[in-house]
Amino acid sequence: MHVELHPDFVDSPLGQAARDLSSACVHCGFCLATCPTYLDTRDERDSPRGRIYLINQLLETGQAGNPTRTHLDRCLTCRSCESTCPSGMQYGRLLDIGRGLVERLAPRPLSERALRYALRSVVSRPRLFRAALRAGQALRPLLPAALKSKIPPRQKAQSVPVRHRARTMLLLEGCVQAAATPNTNGAARRIFDRLGISLVAAPDAACCGAVNYHLAAQAAGLDNMRHNIDAWWPFIEAGAEAIVSSASGCGSTLADYGHLLAHDPGYAEKARRVSELARDAGEILQQENLAQLGAPPALGKISVHLPCSLQHGLQLPDLIPHILAGAGFELATTEDDHLCCGSAGTYSILQKERSDRLRDRKLQALTGDKPALIVTGNIGCQLQLQETAGVPVLHWLELLDRCQRVAAPAQTRGTSE
Repeated sequence: MHVELHPDFVDSPLGQAARDLSSACVHCGFCLATCPTYLDTRDERDSPRGRIYLINQLLETGQAGNPTRTHLDRCLTCRSCESTCPSGMQYGRLLDIGRGLVERLAPRPLSERALRYALRSVVSRPRLFRAALRAGQALRPLLPAALKSKIPPRQKAQSVPVRHRARTMLLLEGCVQAAATPNTNGAARRIFDRLGISLVAAPDAACCGAVNYHLAAQAAGLDNMRHNIDAWWPFIEAGAEAIVSSASGCGSTLADYGHLLAHDPGYAEKARRVSELARDAGEILQQENLAQLGAPPALGKISVHLPCSLQHGLQLPDLIPHILAGAGFELATTEDDHLCCGSAGTYSILQKERSDRLRDRKLQALTGDKPALIVTGNIGCQLQLQETAGVPVLHWLELLDRCQRVAAPAQTRGTSE
């Protein structure tokens, strides 16, 4: 797809990058059949191909209006189109550039800017998010049903290992997950400990940067990334084997650090190293002898939800089913695994009606085989699905943690929230 850059973008690195990225599109339309928003509206402007046309129009005219912003906003950034594209189109990267340019060329109304700023400010700050969540949980019985469903019940954190193992890996605690489902990372610590690996969290590490970056506050997102690199670097120099994420949305962002900071002379090399070390928890576990964890409990059929960030972002669509089936769990038959559940970070708040429709469609695909419970690998998906699932929704690590222990219990300490 050829683009003649507007004079405003001829000497712009972002304009040149967008032009080069869009040139990979060959107009084939394969992406339409796998795009959740196109399947929802049948409006081609809500498809990857349509949005590429809108971005190219922006690049050629130097202008953008409300319709362009509307259709870019409706994208989930699920990247299902990238898994389908025969020409290797890096659509997610083009979309991020397009959204950033639209924010400058077509400023939002004040009310929209205020809501997005509030979301970014709260969600990307773990302590602030925890405080807001605790307040919501305290008031939950008094809230309207629609709002109550967005606030998960408070979890009591279980004990975690404190002994030091010979092998050490860094653990990204996450923002939402650390407060909403603390037993996810607790399960990760217990599982890894039983395999002889200590998971440690850098005290100063915080948000991975995804929330800010994907809401077009890209400078703030890059600052989040630099902050984490600074927090992790002493541990990396001390020999940490990997940087482990139990939330695939965060993990897919870590994998992009090297690309996103490639032009920062102070951080490019460190960012590349972080991306090399970044691993989803499942990538580590699939290389270990999981027989050490023991036999799985008899729970019935388990339905596996595959987060978009895992299957399209990290290109690991079989990771969770492979591990759980190998551990002895009975997996339910599911449909349309490639389609998004509608969570997509803050999308379930900013595009609620469409998000709800996508969630309902996903739950139909997950529950047709009458599973006893649903497992997933990303906190946003977990919270989205459990609103109306009708069966328990867990992180898959919490399920794996239920395997019968074959070794003496490790020395543990309780955790407080």
